[in-house]
Amino acid sequence: MAVLGIVAEFNPFHNGHLHLLQQSRLSGNFSATVCVMSGSFMQRGEPALCNKWARAKMALGSGVDLVIELPFCFSVRSAYYFARGAIQLLARTGVVTHVAFGSESGNLDTLKPLSRIITTEPLGFQQHLKHYLGQGLSYPVARACALEQYLHGQINNLKDIMASPNNILALEYLRVIDENSLSLVPLTVTRDDSGYHSTVLNPVASASAIRHALENRQKLDSIASSLPAGSLAILKEEIEQGRAPVTYDALSPLILANLRTSSPEKLRNIYEVSEGLEYRIIQSAQMCGAINELTHSIKSKRYSLTRVNRILLYSLCDLAKDQIEVFDKCGPLYLHILGFSSKGRKILQMIQNKSKIAVFNRGKDVKAVMNGKSNIMQQMLKLDIKATDLYTLLYPTPGQRKGCQDFTTSPVVYV
Repeated sequence: MAVLGIVAEFNPFHNGHLHLLQQSRLSGNFSATVCVMSGSFMQRGEPALCNKWARAKMALGSGVDLVIELPFCFSVRSAYYFARGAIQLLARTGVVTHVAFGSESGNLDTLKPLSRIITTEPLGFQQHLKHYLGQGLSYPVARACALEQYLHGQINNLKDIMASPNNILALEYLRVIDENSLSLVPLTVTRDDSGYHSTVLNPVASASAIRHALENRQKLDSIASSLPAGSLAILKEEIEQGRAPVTYDALSPLILANLRTSSPEKLRNIYEVSEGLEYRIIQSAQMCGAINELTHSIKSKRYSLTRVNRILLYSLCDLAKDQIEVFDKCGPLYLHILGFSSKGRKILQMIQNKSKIAVFNRGKDVKAVMNGKSNIMQQMLKLDIKATDLYTLLYPTPGQRKGCQDFTTSPVVYV
């Protein structure tokens, strides 16, 4: 039996995501589609536009059969660790056989050789990479420059390939499959939507454009052509209920309060804080009044805005270096189910029989782990719960900002 796996944020679920699902299914006779989806916060360190259960419902309404949450400690990391956590989680379901992802390239014959170089790091590539890192470039930029030097024009448009966010993630998915000797069959679909940073609204608008429109108080009618009707209806309901849109600016009070009451010693233990960055962060937090101002004050040649966004989120959630070391050794330890269709229910039963990691299908399953003996799984799950509790504080309407949602919210059942 073939089961298709997808990794996504669905922030929100738009026509480009629908295209990915439809085109991926044409690649085989799949019995079901399983999605690993980010929870409350995204890979770039920003909060989701609407909560994880609403986004899971959007996906289920467009043909996904089972939605599983990617734990916080992987979903808010750089591309490699995001990809590794997600691919490991798909593999650990015990049922997923294929993994599909969008890419600007749309060509595995181009992406696989690049992934192999990144995975094996031949000597010449290592030397170029060391050189560019020594110049103070961020790792993604240094790696792209090193590949360009190492390959000497063997691949056309290499610079454009390495500058495209979905190509970068695609390379990491392939790398993880290779490194872990997984039997997952990779599939890629050419992205059919606008570029990631485009703010143009049209039927193939990016998620960024959709979020930008809502953050600027444009009416829902302006984004209607960019989303499936079901996604639009769910988003409308979330807005009417006061749970959306959640914006990055809403994080300002939480982030600044945390930093202004933190010590250098505390920040020094936070994941990815190094080279004295803790002093720069604390100084900037005292001088800035909003998160966008803060991130621009901290960023540098080595620390991109995205990396700074993530570090501030790590600090807010107390994600420590020693925790990450442990989590990365074991990988994801549970499957937290956010929603399923009638077909997904049958797949879930198969997963419960085949998977070697825990399956959380109800709030009481989550509560049982948190009330049990302290262990690595509990520490990993604790971060998910903290992230959700912090996230609900960002809702536009105060009356909706209740905590303990992971204990009280049941998976979405789509029939």
